[in-house]
Amino acid sequence: MTVSSPTSRLPRVRSAALIREARLRAGLTQAELAERTGRDRSVIARWEQGAVAPSVETLVELVRSCGFDLPLALAPYETEGDERLSKNLLLSPERRVRRMLSSLERGGRRG
Repeated sequence: MTVSSPTSRLPRVRSAALIREARLRAGLTQAELAERTGRDRSVIARWEQGAVAPSVETLVELVRSCGFDLPLALAPYETEGDERLSKNLLLSPERRVRRMLSSLERGGRRG
């Protein structure tokens, strides 16, 4: 078993969901997707379960084999909410809920 760098892998849950969604939308079984890609059905199943994650290149290949494209492009990361998120994480869950409800009430009065 080889260990890949974190930058060459997508988060397991996301890649698992993408593979399954593309396969189901294409109306394919795991066996049919495996046949299209030259892989074993059990490997497809493990990817869909999130037990292991395919490389980005393999993920793109799997999605394309289902008739879809997975365009990958760099996008700017928005950091403006990071400070607020960090502060909110310091609050207790109860306090976060109270703040959220208060915010919703204020927003409801405006509309």
